[in-house]
Amino acid sequence: MNTNAHPAVLPDVVAAYIEAVNAFDVDAVMATFADAAVVNDASREFADPASIRAWLVREIVGDKVTMDVTELSRRGNLTIVRARYDGTYDKTGLPEELVLTNYLTDADGRITSLVIVHNQPSPY
Repeated sequence: MNTNAHPAVLPDVVAAYIEAVNAFDVDAVMATFADAAVVNDASREFADPASIRAWLVREIVGDKVTMDVTELSRRGNLTIVRARYDGTYDKTGLPEELVLTNYLTDADGRITSLVIVHNQPSPY
Protein backbone atom coordinates (compact mmCIF):
# COMPACT_ATOMS: atom_id res chain seq x y z
CA MET A 1 0.00 0.00 0.00
CA ASN A 2 1.36 3.38 -0.99
CA THR A 3 0.29 6.29 1.15
CA ASN A 4 0.69 10.01 0.71
CA ALA A 5 0.10 10.54 4.40
CA HIS A 6 1.58 9.01 7.52
CA PRO A 7 0.07 5.53 8.07
CA ALA A 8 -1.07 6.62 11.55
CA VAL A 9 -3.80 8.75 9.95
CA LEU A 10 -5.60 5.59 8.84
CA PRO A 11 -8.04 4.64 11.60
CA ASP A 12 -7.90 0.99 12.66
CA VAL A 13 -11.51 0.46 11.56
CA VAL A 14 -10.76 1.70 8.03
CA ALA A 15 -7.70 -0.55 7.80
CA ALA A 16 -9.86 -3.45 9.04
CA TYR A 17 -12.51 -2.64 6.40
CA ILE A 18 -9.96 -2.71 3.56
CA GLU A 19 -8.37 -5.90 4.88
CA ALA A 20 -11.77 -7.60 5.19
CA VAL A 21 -12.81 -6.55 1.66
CA ASN A 22 -9.57 -7.96 0.26
CA ALA A 23 -10.11 -11.20 2.23
CA PHE A 24 -13.69 -11.53 0.83
CA ASP A 25 -14.96 -11.78 4.43
CA VAL A 26 -18.55 -10.51 4.68
CA ASP A 27 -18.78 -10.90 8.47
CA ALA A 28 -15.50 -9.05 9.03
CA VAL A 29 -16.62 -6.19 6.76
CA MET A 30 -19.99 -5.98 8.53
CA ALA A 31 -18.18 -5.82 11.88
CA THR A 32 -16.56 -2.54 10.79
CA PHE A 33 -19.92 -0.78 10.28
CA ALA A 34 -21.99 0.94 12.96
CA ASP A 35 -25.55 -0.35 13.25
CA ALA A 36 -26.89 2.88 11.73
CA ALA A 37 -24.26 3.10 8.97
CA VAL A 38 -25.11 4.26 5.47
CA VAL A 39 -23.29 3.12 2.32
CA ASN A 40 -23.61 4.85 -1.05
CA ASP A 41 -22.07 3.01 -4.00
CA ALA A 42 -22.63 4.14 -7.58
CA SER A 43 -25.37 6.54 -6.44
CA ARG A 44 -27.27 3.74 -4.68
CA GLU A 45 -27.94 4.05 -0.96
CA PHE A 46 -27.89 1.12 1.47
CA ALA A 47 -29.11 2.40 4.83
CA ASP A 48 -29.63 -0.67 7.01
CA PRO A 49 -27.51 -3.70 7.94
CA ALA A 50 -29.55 -6.13 5.79
CA SER A 51 -29.14 -4.07 2.61
CA ILE A 52 -25.45 -3.40 3.31
CA ARG A 53 -24.89 -7.16 3.79
CA ALA A 54 -26.78 -7.95 0.57
CA TRP A 55 -24.62 -5.41 -1.33
CA LEU A 56 -21.46 -6.93 0.13
CA VAL A 57 -22.48 -10.51 -0.64
CA ARG A 58 -23.47 -9.79 -4.22
CA GLU A 59 -21.27 -6.93 -5.41
CA ILE A 60 -18.14 -6.94 -3.28
CA VAL A 61 -17.45 -10.50 -2.10
CA GLY A 62 -19.52 -12.06 -4.88
CA ASP A 63 -17.54 -10.17 -7.51
CA LYS A 64 -14.21 -10.81 -5.72
CA VAL A 65 -13.54 -7.07 -5.47
CA THR A 66 -10.09 -6.07 -4.26
CA MET A 67 -8.78 -2.67 -3.25
CA ASP A 68 -5.17 -1.61 -3.81
CA VAL A 69 -4.82 1.65 -1.86
CA THR A 70 -2.94 4.34 -3.79
CA GLU A 71 -3.59 7.40 -1.62
CA LEU A 72 -5.16 8.29 1.68
CA SER A 73 -5.81 11.34 3.78
CA ARG A 74 -7.66 12.20 6.96
CA ARG A 75 -9.76 15.30 7.69
CA GLY A 76 -11.41 15.24 11.11
CA ASN A 77 -13.46 12.05 11.22
CA LEU A 78 -13.40 11.73 7.41
CA THR A 79 -10.93 9.34 5.82
CA ILE A 80 -10.43 9.59 2.06
CA VAL A 81 -9.04 6.45 0.44
CA ARG A 82 -8.29 6.19 -3.26
CA ALA A 83 -7.78 2.65 -4.46
CA ARG A 84 -7.39 0.64 -7.63
CA TYR A 85 -10.32 -1.75 -7.82
CA ASP A 86 -10.30 -5.13 -9.50
CA GLY A 87 -12.53 -8.17 -9.45
CA THR A 88 -14.80 -10.30 -11.58
CA TYR A 89 -17.49 -7.60 -11.99
CA ASP A 90 -18.67 -6.45 -15.44
CA LYS A 91 -15.99 -4.04 -16.64
CA THR A 92 -17.89 -2.90 -19.74
CA GLY A 93 -17.36 0.83 -20.22
CA LEU A 94 -14.94 1.13 -17.31
CA PRO A 95 -11.35 2.32 -17.63
CA GLU A 96 -8.61 -0.33 -17.72
CA GLU A 97 -7.40 0.96 -14.34
CA LEU A 98 -10.44 1.70 -12.18
CA VAL A 99 -9.57 4.08 -9.33
CA LEU A 100 -12.41 4.84 -6.95
CA THR A 101 -12.47 7.27 -4.05
CA ASN A 102 -13.92 6.08 -0.75
CA TYR A 103 -15.14 8.69 1.72
CA LEU A 104 -15.47 7.05 5.14
CA THR A 105 -16.60 8.64 8.39
CA ASP A 106 -16.12 6.89 11.68
CA ALA A 107 -17.17 7.29 15.29
CA ASP A 108 -16.47 5.14 18.33
CA GLY A 109 -14.32 2.75 16.30
CA ARG A 110 -16.97 1.95 13.67
CA ILE A 111 -17.68 3.23 10.15
CA THR A 112 -20.79 5.42 10.13
CA SER A 113 -20.82 6.22 6.42
CA LEU A 114 -19.09 5.08 3.25
CA VAL A 115 -19.48 6.80 -0.10
CA ILE A 116 -17.72 5.26 -3.11
CA VAL A 117 -17.25 7.59 -6.09
CA HIS A 118 -15.61 7.36 -9.50
CA ASN A 119 -14.28 10.91 -9.51
CA GLN A 120 -13.46 12.88 -12.60
CA PRO A 121 -10.42 15.18 -12.73
CA SER A 122 -11.11 18.66 -11.38
CA PRO A 123 -11.05 21.43 -13.98
CA TYR A 124 -9.54 23.73 -11.32
